[in-house]
Amino acid sequence: MPSSPRSWSRAGAALRMWRSRQWTVAGLGALATAVLVGVPTDVVPSPLFDRSVPVQWWNYPALLVTALLAGITLSTYLRQPSLPESTAARTGTRLGMAGSVLSFFAVGCPVCNKLVLVLLGASGAMSFWAPLQPLLAVLSVVLLAEASLRRLSSQAACPVTASA
Repeated sequence: MPSSPRSWSRAGAALRMWRSRQWTVAGLGALATAVLVGVPTDVVPSPLFDRSVPVQWWNYPALLVTALLAGITLSTYLRQPSLPESTAARTGTRLGMAGSVLSFFAVGCPVCNKLVLVLLGASGAMSFWAPLQPLLAVLSVVLLAEASLRRLSSQAACPVTASA
């Protein structure tokens, strides 16, 4: 039976092997994600953007968790000198990208999103899109967590050697 691409114990082992370089990239990636998602959606206040609908209480924890998971996922792309090249599997790549994009739609202003306005109109954005946003936030976190878990698990997996 083939092993699962995800394992909590292997992911934990991978995190324990991380050096300061990986943790620095994870922190910088989390900060960059918070800025890249938070500023245009005005969850992080700035003079550059404005919201028509106030920020909801759940936008802050959703942005925080998304940023942390995105930073960890981003850091898994660094090659670790102690590991052979073959262990850097490309698992979880699409999940992480999808989770990051979903987070932008999840915490954004429902009536400021041009695509939603074109498809649903202002009243549809408030009555249909806005109630879906917390679910998008949860889905975003689940996808990013799965991507992180898969990528971390692959870092700690034993490399497969080619048979002669």
